[in-house]
Amino acid sequence: MLKVNSTRQAASQTRLLRLIAFLYGLFAYAVFLFTIVYAVGFVSGIGVPKTIDTGPEASVIDALSINTLLMALFAIQHTGMARKGFKNCWTRYVPTCIERSTYVLLASLCLMLLFWQWRPLPAVVWQVEDPDVFVMIATLSFVGWATVFSSTFLIDHFELFGMRHVTANLSGRGIPAPQFKKPLYYKFVRHPIYLGFIIAFWAAPVMTIGHLLFAAVTTAYIFVGIFFEERDLLQLFGEQYRQYKRQAGMLIPWRKVG
Repeated sequence: MLKVNSTRQAASQTRLLRLIAFLYGLFAYAVFLFTIVYAVGFVSGIGVPKTIDTGPEASVIDALSINTLLMALFAIQHTGMARKGFKNCWTRYVPTCIERSTYVLLASLCLMLLFWQWRPLPAVVWQVEDPDVFVMIATLSFVGWATVFSSTFLIDHFELFGMRHVTANLSGRGIPAPQFKKPLYYKFVRHPIYLGFIIAFWAAPVMTIGHLLFAAVTTAYIFVGIFFEERDLLQLFGEQYRQYKRQAGMLIPWRKVG
């Protein structure tokens, strides 16, 4: 009888821990959603209290230093925590089921810090005067954001942002092994998410020095991220991914690699 009660108690504790993990993953996902929506407004200058061109004034040197450090912090966290070696060490202390959610949460917090502490550099580099061209370029920026969001759903949005892991854990199922697939955009460009970000950041009818700094540094980081990501994908999928690299452009659609 004592053994039965002990088994029931252990099963109850397991269910509770799984529920806590699920709620944690749900919280991390909600924080991500808020952050990415805010990012759209931050870059475009629409609908949020603080944008890329507003905030506390600082000298050019201070603004450049602070902004660069904020972007570097995000880049280090975002790239470092995604590497297999780090994950192997990290999951000794953090349950595997919430590893992805923790990564997403910390990346979101780094971005929130960037939005909060960003120092504007409002001097204008270029400004489109023609109203029709202004609207066209602004619309192109939102096309970039739409490409980002839709690309995540084409692969596995909820796996990408941790919800697949905590949901499977809650139901007592395992996560299926990654499968190589190339739906829609992925047939002709290997990194449509990164392409969408580049379009969103650079399609600016009013480009300030601060916005230019943000766009240039994040674009450089995208190429660094692609380097590490493709190295991991080659290790995971081998010749299948090598063949894919020859068929689809990295960021330029349909540009095949010789």
